[in-house]
Amino acid sequence: MPWLALTLQVDAGAEEAMSDALVEAGAQSVSIENLERSSPTLQAVIAIDADPQQLVIEASQRAGLAATPRFSLSEVADEDWVRRSQAQFTPIEIGARLWVGPSWHQPPAGRIAVRVDPGLAFGTGTHPSTRLILNFLEKQIKGGERVLDYGCGSGILAIAAAKLGAAHVDGVDVDPQAVETAIANARSNGIELRAGLPEALPCAAYDIVVSNILAQPLIVLAPLLAARTARGGRIALAGILQSQAAEVAAAYVPWFNLESDAAHDGWTLVSGLRR
Repeated sequence: MPWLALTLQVDAGAEEAMSDALVEAGAQSVSIENLERSSPTLQAVIAIDADPQQLVIEASQRAGLAATPRFSLSEVADEDWVRRSQAQFTPIEIGARLWVGPSWHQPPAGRIAVRVDPGLAFGTGTHPSTRLILNFLEKQIKGGERVLDYGCGSGILAIAAAKLGAAHVDGVDVDPQAVETAIANARSNGIELRAGLPEALPCAAYDIVVSNILAQPLIVLAPLLAARTARGGRIALAGILQSQAAEVAAAYVPWFNLESDAAHDGWTLVSGLRR
């Protein structure tokens, strides 16, 4: 049967969340184009009898968008869109130790494998911000650390931390469905992840705190994340455009000696050492 191609644009930083939300709302596949621009383009393949307006509204709500974006439709020929979607998500290698990929790929020998399938929750390792924090974790985790992933989404960062050798990993997300998905993804990776809503976060300090969300929430969260980072511990923040890095860094200077601003495809990692 024929399908519909639904095309829309979102603000930079929202494309991964909206992509996963479209799949959760019923899209067969989603591709992201023009990632380097301020408004990346998403194209979703949906069933011919789907209600595109309702699907976009639902996805926008899931992704936390302030407004429902406009979209256009075109008819496309029949094809196995699930296979096409799978082909878009190729595995990646992070540093010397880590491999991240979906369940239908086999990791190379000698790599620590993190398996997260697309469309289950926000975060598959493909976005530059996710890669930046994965690189940070691959370098910083030596074994035995306590790690907090604030805004855990799919759980990919928390799972990677545990597989790299962290002794205790907690995850936090404001979306109850993301919490459930993160726990399920961790279980499928053989990892015990303690994840919950912000109000359930234990009053504890962590050796490593990571947060891959957006610049403005990171600025607001600075006192909380600082309080959760042990003295001498490290923090890594992502979801930050290079133009936003200075403002985010300024919010954390009262508590941290900021060490690096790694960048990838227009996105920045702000990291530092807790005083």
